Amino acid sequence: MPKLAGQKEKLIRLARILETSTDEEHPMTINELIAALKAEGVEAERKSLYNDLETLEYLGYDVCKVRSKSVGYYIGSRLFQLPELKLLVDAVQSSRFITSKKSDELIRKLESLTSRYHAKELSRQVYVTGRVKAMNESVYYAIDALHSAIAADRQITFSYYRWNLDKEQVLRRNEPYLVSPFALLWDDENYYLVAFDQTERAIRHFRVDKMRAIRALDAPREGKEAFDAIDVSAYTKQVFGMFGGTRESVTLRFHESLIGVVLDRFGKELPVLREGEDHFTVTVKVAQSPLFFGWLSYFGADAQILSPESLREQYRKHLMDALDGNR
Repeated sequence: MPKLAGQKEKLIRLARILETSTDEEHPMTINELIAALKAEGVEAERKSLYNDLETLEYLGYDVCKVRSKSVGYYIGSRLFQLPELKLLVDAVQSSRFITSKKSDELIRKLESLTSRYHAKELSRQVYVTGRVKAMNESVYYAIDALHSAIAADRQITFSYYRWNLDKEQVLRRNEPYLVSPFALLWDDENYYLVAFDQTERAIRHFRVDKMRAIRALDAPREGKEAFDAIDVSAYTKQVFGMFGGTRESVTLRFHESLIGVVLDRFGKELPVLREGEDHFTVTVKVAQSPLFFGWLSYFGADAQILSPESLREQYRKHLMDALDGNR
């Protein structure tokens, strides 16, 4: 008997056909599988194909058989099920820090993990109010570089940018920053690097999408004691909008209707003290910043700063300056 064409790659091609062209609603018969293989230049006989399907099952593929008018075969369970892929696609598409181009690339790769029929269901449009995609594609690779530096226990240098009124990114300062990276945090649709600043000898945070020319050094990280002294899980809650400012202990008074808002912001472990019939107080550590004052003012008379008095005065001045247009 003459040797059939494409036998060396037949098993691999058969597996790929089953993965991309079959699912529970779209099984393929033996004749259809033979035709699909032939279209890829691989000859197959019915008997050998049955053996190949058994081999794939032995190798761990969930090859399922269904009987209707004829016998059909399809891949059952996969590494990712359709609802999981939909969730991942939604996360990628709605993520602000991933550019539109990179989102499309990632979604195409996710689509390859299911059948072509289910892949059509992944071409979804997620609408998020006010969402603006990132313009800096390098953030995708910056995150990887930062994770590598953290894992390798290395200091890094980088340039840091800001926007000007011409909508151009310009250097925040001429000389590079020198820091020891310790963690990446996600807050308000942005990635932030938490690091020990060697110049200021303090823990600081930086927007990753504004970082450029990240370079790992041979020197080991410094500032581990300073980083260990902070509660990372509470860091983003205490530093409003990751806006820099001096952190201090503040006592706040809220109307009882805001208990959910306060717990969402500071965590359910926060001690809450009742005050009167319809108010409560909390003491938290927060960073003094316009964003903290803005958050507090959103609740009007239902939220007040009780102490320290110096912060009460700053808050009062913040409100008056906003009313008068002062800066």
